[in-house]
Amino acid sequence: MELNQLTAHEVSELMRDGKATPNQVVASILERIDEVEGKVNAYAFLNKKRAKDSAREIEDKFRGRRLCGIPVAIKANICVEGEQTSCGSRMLENFIPPYSATVIKKLEADGAIFLGKTNMDEFAFGSSTETSFHGPTMNPWSLGRVPGGSSGGSTAAVAADETIMALGSDTGGSIRQPAALCGVVGLKPTYGRVSRFGLVAFASSLDQIGPITKDVEDCARLLGVIAGYDPLDSTSVDLPVPDYKKSLIKDVKGLKIGIPKEYFAEGIDEEVETSVRNAIKLLKDLGAECEDVSLPHTEFAISVYYILATAEASSNLARYDGVRYGYRASGGASMDMYLDSRSQSFGPEVKRRIILGTFSLSSGYYEAYYLKAQKVRTLIKEDFDKAFEKFDVLITPTSPTPAFKIGAKIDDPLKMYLSDIFTISTNLAGIPGISIPCGFTEKGLPIGLQILARPFAEATILKVAYTYEQNTDWHKQKPRI
Repeated sequence: MELNQLTAHEVSELMRDGKATPNQVVASILERIDEVEGKVNAYAFLNKKRAKDSAREIEDKFRGRRLCGIPVAIKANICVEGEQTSCGSRMLENFIPPYSATVIKKLEADGAIFLGKTNMDEFAFGSSTETSFHGPTMNPWSLGRVPGGSSGGSTAAVAADETIMALGSDTGGSIRQPAALCGVVGLKPTYGRVSRFGLVAFASSLDQIGPITKDVEDCARLLGVIAGYDPLDSTSVDLPVPDYKKSLIKDVKGLKIGIPKEYFAEGIDEEVETSVRNAIKLLKDLGAECEDVSLPHTEFAISVYYILATAEASSNLARYDGVRYGYRASGGASMDMYLDSRSQSFGPEVKRRIILGTFSLSSGYYEAYYLKAQKVRTLIKEDFDKAFEKFDVLITPTSPTPAFKIGAKIDDPLKMYLSDIFTISTNLAGIPGISIPCGFTEKGLPIGLQILARPFAEATILKVAYTYEQNTDWHKQKPRI
């Protein structure tokens, strides 16, 4: 097996035993990128020279660290000092941040090797990675289909063995949904568990950075590196970070699993439901106690999300004015220049969300839309709080369908928004969730299983995910590109 096909823990073991070096690992990854990137388009920007230079320098300096010599791809909305951070938008196509995000500093301190920035929906507004200024990313399992979004570049890169691990961001499912569609592992940590400093903001009360990996053990390893309190992020929570590797135990005996009935409603793909229910049965056979539960306010999640998220987006994107940084239209310092800069550089979906958000915050509509949505958000969170009084985890499908064809939903925003129907509530409630592979359709498309838990119970999620993974081989399957 090629080095690029291995997990981080497998690569680390080879390097520890002297059977591989960071140079060899990076060379294998770059060779794979040269082979398939033209078909997948997972990257918005590559820095091969930096990766090669780091591989030569890193072995002695970081020997013994968890990520020593491990190549990592970074979503294009996470700042890396001196490296292009476009957010998939013409507005920031030439933006070079003067600082690195906290998660990047943590990765560098642990010996990780930076490969480049992965493609994404423009400003993370999307569920298919079709709205990027850099062109769409293709699903490695079927090149005519989407990889999901907005972290589609990161999940596609991991699935295609164009990196060992990656970082994504999740505002309404943007790690978990593409992880499901690409057959990899993606975890959204509890809001406040991982620093958002250096993440280009979409919706500040919803955004979280998280790991995208080939298996659960790598997910635990990467989460352990990036998690923790950061005084530079006012929403960061000052709690100890557990050793997540200790949660990798193949045992769910006595664990109480809730099955939310609202997540198996009309509209879910039959093959998706069958695979998820088979996964639940396996966990039950392994000793878990499974029982149906109701989350009655789930039906309002999409409406609430697309009021609150667009409101925060319109506020956050007001800073892109063509004056201080970013794309600037010709015409000097005038109102026409301001209008032209935004109209020329923002894509249709970004404009749509800015308009929606500005409307819901406008005079006369604030109480009718934004304030009411905040109140219903509280009810959604209370549904989860009540469920977790009885259950250790909740299990649902990650996406209602497998990967759809490129272009199938791009002209129908409502259909596209419904792609995140099973992931949005998690962000509204601020709880952690993971997607792991649990099967394939007859056409060979991956299906994802979502596991949710109470705030800061990532260790419990990882334990359940690891137990399931170790009793199946879905995560070992590789696409043929």
